[in-house]
Amino acid sequence: MGAPSALPLLLLCACCWAPGGANLSQDGYWQEQDLELGTLAPLDEAISSSVWSSPDMLASQDNQPWTSDETVVAGGTVELQCQVKDHEDSSLQWSNPAQQTLYFGEKRALRDNRIQLVRSTPQELTISISNVALADEGEYTCSIFTMPVRTAKSLVTVLGIPQKPIISGYKSPLREKDHTTLYCQSSGSKPAAQLSWKKGEQELHGEPTRAQEDPNGKTFTVSSSVTFQVTREDDGAIIVCSVNHESLQGADRSTSQRIEVLYTPTAMIRPDPPHPREGQKLLLHCEGHGNPVPKQYLWEKEGSVPPLKMTQERALIFPFLNKSDSGTYGCTATSNMGSHKAYYTLNVNDPSPVPSSSSTYHAIIGGIVAFIVFLLLILLIFLGHYLIRHKGTYLTHEAKGSDDAPDADTAIINAEGGQSGGDDKKEYFI
Repeated sequence: MGAPSALPLLLLCACCWAPGGANLSQDGYWQEQDLELGTLAPLDEAISSSVWSSPDMLASQDNQPWTSDETVVAGGTVELQCQVKDHEDSSLQWSNPAQQTLYFGEKRALRDNRIQLVRSTPQELTISISNVALADEGEYTCSIFTMPVRTAKSLVTVLGIPQKPIISGYKSPLREKDHTTLYCQSSGSKPAAQLSWKKGEQELHGEPTRAQEDPNGKTFTVSSSVTFQVTREDDGAIIVCSVNHESLQGADRSTSQRIEVLYTPTAMIRPDPPHPREGQKLLLHCEGHGNPVPKQYLWEKEGSVPPLKMTQERALIFPFLNKSDSGTYGCTATSNMGSHKAYYTLNVNDPSPVPSSSSTYHAIIGGIVAFIVFLLLILLIFLGHYLIRHKGTYLTHEAKGSDDAPDADTAIINAEGGQSGGDDKKEYFI
């Protein structure tokens, strides 16, 4: 029997409802329902509040629907699934927190294009709600119109996404050793988000996050502050405020503030070449660092009353060094934040050449060439020895026929005879 066919029975039960309730102690009768006179309750509410006292019905839970609570990020999509084992020829229904019917079986009841049917069977009704808003949060009800009407609740929690945080409090460059306080704020989170601070890769311990409810009564605005002392190493440092919230699902949501620190300059003198010798050209570079960068350099030599040079250039030039240039030189680098003086002791060496890397390179090349020449000489000696031995063996074989001759004349005759004999044999065979 479908749901429409059950309506006459439901109306009949409603009509038979008495103010004081009609209850009998025997099985199969309605229990008492306390309703005041003149009070009209919705039909499904009245029926669902009644409990059939049959032991078989109480023991069976197959027609009890079940759902699950869901959490969704604002703007996302949530699915509401309702299932029942024994539908008793009745359809499932979803209704919103305002008790408006969304779907009755596969039939749409509320004209909201965000709500769509996913699956409808006698044992299941699943719907989806897209572009979820904070107003969609609440308890959704799945009902099945059996006797009595049975329901299941699904609590939908909507997470508010926090906005990108904003850092305030930094207005102008800071001086070295100053203390500064920065503020960070983010709104729109639900539940309240947490804020954290970092300076580069270093974590800063700020004040605990404070939360204030927004005018909509659903989301929160969170804020935090951090105070720290700056050093010259903090010039150009990046201060980061990050918001941490479950709706971000691990995504980074932060903002940064670059700070500038003013500090006194430093200076260092660098010679070029590093080992100056008499007669060479020498440049002494005064390398100044600071914020702001030094703009003025003053060169002095100990024992010399007037300054050598006051210029915006960093280098002191010696076109032709001599022994009298030896001594201690000082460079004072000056900026708006102060000054710093560096020293360098110049010792002019004799003009004799100092072994350089080029002469070492030439020595290595010369050694390699000498070794190659030595190998070639050895090879020539072995080659000559081999040729001499080869020539001696040839001469011995040529006079082989005169080994048994008693004297030289006989040996010559035998040798000539052996050769002629060979010729005779050659003629004979021809």
